[in-house]
Amino acid sequence: MENLLTIIHVIACLGVIGLVLMQHGKGADMGAAFGSGSSGSLFGVSGSSNFLSRTTAIFVLVFFLTSIALAFIAGQKSGTESVVKATESSEAQKPSETKSGEAQSNSSSGAQNIPK
Repeated sequence: MENLLTIIHVIACLGVIGLVLMQHGKGADMGAAFGSGSSGSLFGVSGSSNFLSRTTAIFVLVFFLTSIALAFIAGQKSGTESVVKATESSEAQKPSETKSGEAQSNSSSGAQNIPK
């Protein structure tokens, strides 16, 4: 399920990027007003803005829904333990393990037999 949502999420992301790049900004209308001649293109004068903006809105909706679903799935996997408490407990265990580990390595390596 997570893999399917990830694939849909990436497709929606690429769709939003492509559709936004295909749309023309408000500055492009100024060029058409001065005789550029490119205002009546593939979808007509105002047809492209309606079609592209609606399609972009659909892709954005799918993108947001998959983002929320993936965040929910990730939250369910991580469990209910606090990140701060997990960090504190792991740091509290490290010094005691390190001290006992050093004592064992010193006694086994013969470091105490070296004259000073």
